[in-house]
Amino acid sequence: MNEKRQLCIGLALSSTWLKGNGWRRPDSGIEDLYSSDYYVELAKLAEKAKLDFVFRPDAMYLNMDALSHSPGFGSLDPTILLASIARETKYIGLVTTASTTFNPPYVVARQLQSLHWVSNGRAGWNMVTALDGLDNFGASQMPSSEERYAQAREFCDVVHKLWDSYPNEALLMDRESGKMVDQEKISPIDHAGEYFRVKGPLNLPAHSAGSIPLFQAGASNTGRDFAASTADAIFAASPDIASGTELRSDLRRRAQEHGRHPDAVRVLPGLYFFLASTRDEARELHREAHAHLSTDRRYQAVQSILGLDIRHLPMDQRVTADVLPDADQPVRSRTHADLLRRLIVEQQPTVEELLARPEVVGSAHWVIVGTVEDALKDILAWHEAGAMDGFIALPGGSRQSMQLFFDELMPLLVERGLFRSEYTGSILSEHLGIQ
Repeated sequence: MNEKRQLCIGLALSSTWLKGNGWRRPDSGIEDLYSSDYYVELAKLAEKAKLDFVFRPDAMYLNMDALSHSPGFGSLDPTILLASIARETKYIGLVTTASTTFNPPYVVARQLQSLHWVSNGRAGWNMVTALDGLDNFGASQMPSSEERYAQAREFCDVVHKLWDSYPNEALLMDRESGKMVDQEKISPIDHAGEYFRVKGPLNLPAHSAGSIPLFQAGASNTGRDFAASTADAIFAASPDIASGTELRSDLRRRAQEHGRHPDAVRVLPGLYFFLASTRDEARELHREAHAHLSTDRRYQAVQSILGLDIRHLPMDQRVTADVLPDADQPVRSRTHADLLRRLIVEQQPTVEELLARPEVVGSAHWVIVGTVEDALKDILAWHEAGAMDGFIALPGGSRQSMQLFFDELMPLLVERGLFRSEYTGSILSEHLGIQ
C-alpha cells in the first residue's frame, strides 16, 4: 500500500439501513424513500465530511419477491436524482449508474455530459452490464457474461468518441466576430461496430473539467480485465482481507499489462457497517437486518449463486471442492460465484458457516459489526494489508449507525491522516487524484 495516498471514500445512496426490519424503526425515514429531499440531506452530510463522492446504484427491474421487506430495487432514476443533488451541493462527486446492456450509448453519453455540466465537473459513471431486467427491453435471453462485457467495451468506446466529438475547445462564444463555435473541431464519429452504429457528433460540448471518471462494479475474470483497461475505480465485492488483497494485486498487474500505471485503478470495496455504542447493540442491528432470511432462503441463495443444492448435508459437514458444479456453467453473477468457489476450495467451510457468509446473506461486502473503535481497527488492518484504496460506505441497521460513521469514525480517519480535512479541489477527478 502507498502509505502517502489517502483513502478514497464514497457514500452509497441506497438506504442500506432499511434492510430486513431496519425500515420499521421509528428513525428509518422510510416515508421519504422516493423523495429527492431525502437524498439531498444525505449528500450534504457526505459533503460536510469531505467525502469524495456519493454513488447511486441502479437496477432496471422490480424484484416483486422482495417487496414485503425492501424496495425491491425500486428507485428514482439515478441520473435525475443526482442532478437534483448537484444544485444543492458544491464539491462532492456524483456517480450515477447506467447499463451498457439496455441503453443506447448516445443517450448515456449525453446524460452523463449533462450531469457534468449541471454539477460543474463532478459527474462520474458507474458502468454496469446488468444482471436482470431483460424482459423490460424486449430481450428473449440475457447474453453471457463474456458477450455483455464485449458489448460494454464497445459501448464505452462509443461514449468516449462522442464526448471527444464536440470538444470544449470548439466553444468560441466570440461576440465580436460573431462566431459561436469552431466547427472544424466538431466531427461525426461514424462508428460501425459489432453492437452499435452511431454517426455523431454529440449534441452537447464536453465540459471544461475534462474526462468523466469511470467506475466499474464487476469482479469476475472478464470484469477485472475490463476494469483494468478502462476504469478509474472498481466497486469491489471483497468480503475479507484475503479476497481484497488478491483482487487489488491482480488489478494492478492487469493495469500494467494494459499500459496503465498500477495506481490507475482504485479498489473500493463496499463496507457494510453496523455501528453502535456497544458490540451487543451492533450485533442486534445486524440480526434484525437479516431476520427476514430464513434458512431455506439461504439454501436458495447458495443454489442460485453456485448451482449447488446442499439442503441434504448436515450443518456441521464441510463443503469441499469435489461437490462444486462445473465452473463454466452459466450463473447469474460470476463475481459472487467466483468468491464462493474460492472460499470452498481454500477453506472448506461447514454448511452452517457457508450459510452465514456475506455472499449468501448480502452482496459479498466487507462487513463490520461493532463499535466505532472496532471499525477503525478493521479499516486500518485492510489499509496496512494493501487490500483496498478506500471504500464505499454502506450504513447498516439504523440511521444511528450512519450518524456514528459521520460524527465519530470519519474524524478519526482524518486524525490518523488517512483522509482529508478539507477539499483541495472542486471536481471529482481532483478528489480521486486523477492526473
